[in-house]
Amino acid sequence: MIDFTIVTPSYNYGHYIGECLKSVAAQEGVTLEHLVMDAGSSDDTAEVVARFPHASWSQEPDKGMSDGINKGFRKAKGKWVMWLNSDDRLKLGALAEVKRFLEKESEADVVFGCWDFIDEKGKFVRRMTLFPFRFGMLANHGCYIGSTSTFYRRESTIGEGQLLNVNFGAVMDGEYYCRLAAAGKRFFYLPVVLADFRLHDESISRKNMGKADIDGILARQKQLAESSAIRRVYGCRLFEDEMLNIIVEGVMYHVFRVQKGWLKLWHKSSCREPEG
Repeated sequence: MIDFTIVTPSYNYGHYIGECLKSVAAQEGVTLEHLVMDAGSSDDTAEVVARFPHASWSQEPDKGMSDGINKGFRKAKGKWVMWLNSDDRLKLGALAEVKRFLEKESEADVVFGCWDFIDEKGKFVRRMTLFPFRFGMLANHGCYIGSTSTFYRRESTIGEGQLLNVNFGAVMDGEYYCRLAAAGKRFFYLPVVLADFRLHDESISRKNMGKADIDGILARQKQLAESSAIRRVYGCRLFEDEMLNIIVEGVMYHVFRVQKGWLKLWHKSSCREPEG
């Protein structure tokens, strides 16, 4: 059986995807498949992917990023599956670290680790260290687990029909994790820096931040609505009155924000680089 399937959604990111593909090709000590699901790029993405024989290229229109990732999930054959955005990178030795960890933690359904933020040129910005899973924090504060350093046991997640919600275009990972946790799936924390997450103005999570025009603000509010929907379904909901629930959401958000800060500091020293 293949150890890992890496799913990379792609759309006109030819200027970044080469680094993503190179980081996967450099993984040693594991068997893998790398599925690039392209939504119809018109730049040089196809030419870049063709330079990497380990990658499997598939191009067809989709209904958005979540739909593209789901197409890859359905094709996956690996025992463990992850999605790696086309502008992100795996750390050298990351998959071998995950494989060793899973040989000891056989009950895990989801494994997540730490990551580094990098800028658009690939330079280090800061490190994101985490801590063992907290469902209350995930549901009431927001998605603190990085999709670029998270792995799913195919048999007990995707194999049971658990796919991304295609109605989500920005916080699809947070809704997915809440749904898996609510279904009783077991999350395990691996205190190793597994990936690089790229921060740049083209990314979904940042392109509408700081906008002052009406269209930019509206787009940002739609992104925030996804997080609000997650809190309403999986988080603390005490009242029928929506305005009262908004007050509760605000209080819970900041309570878990403080808790997250302390937990990150407490576990910071335990997070390490991959071996090899």
